[in-house]
Amino acid sequence: MNPDVFRVPPERIDEVVAVLCDSFHDYPVMRYALEDAVADYDLQLRALIHLFVSGRTMRGDPILGVEDGGRLVGAATITPPGERPAPPEFTALRDSVWELLGAPARARYDALIAVWERSSVPGLHHHVNMIGIAHSHHGRGLARPLLEAAHAMAEADPQSIGVTLSTELLKNVTLYQHFGYEVKDHARLTDTLETWSFLRPKHAALVPPPAPPAVPQAGA
Repeated sequence: MNPDVFRVPPERIDEVVAVLCDSFHDYPVMRYALEDAVADYDLQLRALIHLFVSGRTMRGDPILGVEDGGRLVGAATITPPGERPAPPEFTALRDSVWELLGAPARARYDALIAVWERSSVPGLHHHVNMIGIAHSHHGRGLARPLLEAAHAMAEADPQSIGVTLSTELLKNVTLYQHFGYEVKDHARLTDTLETWSFLRPKHAALVPPPAPPAVPQAGA
C-alpha cells in the first residue's frame, strides 16, 4: 500500500482526532496525564487530543493524512518554523478542556511540557507533534509517507534546519534512526516514563536498521 499524502482540511478535524485517539489510546504520555480517569478515560483522551489538533488547525499549521478507500487511517500534525500566537478561541478551548480534565492532570502535563522544552532542539525546524496510524492499518508502512512528506517540507524551506520529533517508547528509537533521525537528548519524565528528542537534518540519508523496520508506534 503506497497512499498519497494530502493536507487534511479543517472540516475533517474529527477524523484526525479519531485516528490519533485510536493510535495513542495506550500511549505512556496519555496514560500518565490522564491517570485519574477511569470510566471517563476515552472521553478525556478525546478532549485532550482534540485540544492538541485544534492548536494546529487554529494556527493554520499543516495536518497530513493518508486514506484507505476514502477513510482517513493515518495522520501527522506539524508545527512549521517560527512563532504563531494562539488565537483567542484556542485559549478559551484550552481552558474548558483543562476544567474538564482537572487540576492534577494539568499539573502532570505541565511538568511533561517543562521536560520537553528543556530537551527541545534549538534552531528553526519543522516539528512532528503527533503521528499515528489506526490500529487496523498497523504494519502497512503508512508512517513512512507521512514522515517523508514532513521531510520534504523542511527540505523546501530555507529557514528550516530539518525535522524534529520525540518519542516515549524505546522501541521507536532505532526506527526513527533508520529514517535519518539523530538522538539529541534523552530525559526521564518520571520513574517509569522517559523521552527521546530527535533531529533529522536536511539531506539526511536512511540508515540501515538492525532488523526490518516496522511502523513506528504512536509517539512522535
